[in-house]
Amino acid sequence: MTSANKLKIALPKGSLEEATYNLFKRAGFKTNVNPRSYIVSIDDPEIEVVLFRPQEMSRYVEEGIVDCGLTGHDWIVENNSDVVELCELQYSKRTSNPVRWVLAVHESSPFKSVKDLNGKKVVTELVGVTKRYLKKNKVTAEVEFSWGATEAKPPRLADAIVEATETGSSLRANKLKIIDTVIVSIPKFIANKQSVKNSWKKHKMDNLIMLLEGAMRAQEKVGLKMNVEKKNLQKILSLLPAMKKPTIANLTDKNWLDVETIIDESVVRELIPALKKSGASGIIEYPLNKVIP
Repeated sequence: MTSANKLKIALPKGSLEEATYNLFKRAGFKTNVNPRSYIVSIDDPEIEVVLFRPQEMSRYVEEGIVDCGLTGHDWIVENNSDVVELCELQYSKRTSNPVRWVLAVHESSPFKSVKDLNGKKVVTELVGVTKRYLKKNKVTAEVEFSWGATEAKPPRLADAIVEATETGSSLRANKLKIIDTVIVSIPKFIANKQSVKNSWKKHKMDNLIMLLEGAMRAQEKVGLKMNVEKKNLQKILSLLPAMKKPTIANLTDKNWLDVETIIDESVVRELIPALKKSGASGIIEYPLNKVIP
């Protein structure tokens, strides 16, 4: 194998790390991480994996240190990186919700909008985006980089913060209230502009993206199969919300059919009792790894 036939990909080190390994596992790739190293082994000889902090990822992809990587939209914008965004992969460390960077103040604060922060101090890790946000709103405020524990800084060390949140629970725990959303961020698969011009690397990236997107689609879906007496088929079909149409096969007993479909996991607990009541039997629910349309 030549060095040209190797795709160098960076995965995010930190809060998204475990969720990313799980996504790759569902996509069919086994990874092994050395806790003392930033190198990750993967069971595909055509892929080389390294770990970078999401904050730095888009710069390294732009510079061609790696061919591609997964990082948040927030850090691409923060770094003003000139990269190719190949797809969105909406996953996060806790939920499937996108991350929001919000402007927040202490609950005892009199500030109600960004306009109230003229001449005040805002701390954040997302300095560039915050400065542009304030400029857009015609607000002049001091923006200071935060090295951590950002939620604990208002009201003594800062008048406001811009911080990332999925659920808002950490902000509420620190007695903070959100007064605006600065930017919404979803993880993106990004690539170096020269790497996408390489036909082998682009083909490899496209195949990888197809599998990752398939794993994402499968995350909230399950397979459902059951035995149905022919006389009850239409009643059962009317209950099934299928991606297309359920698969129907004959059983050895000519009066019975096997019905199989894919549905959203969120409807299963209401659907199974309704199917049973309408005559379905031998109902089996099973998890999915990938759904490729």
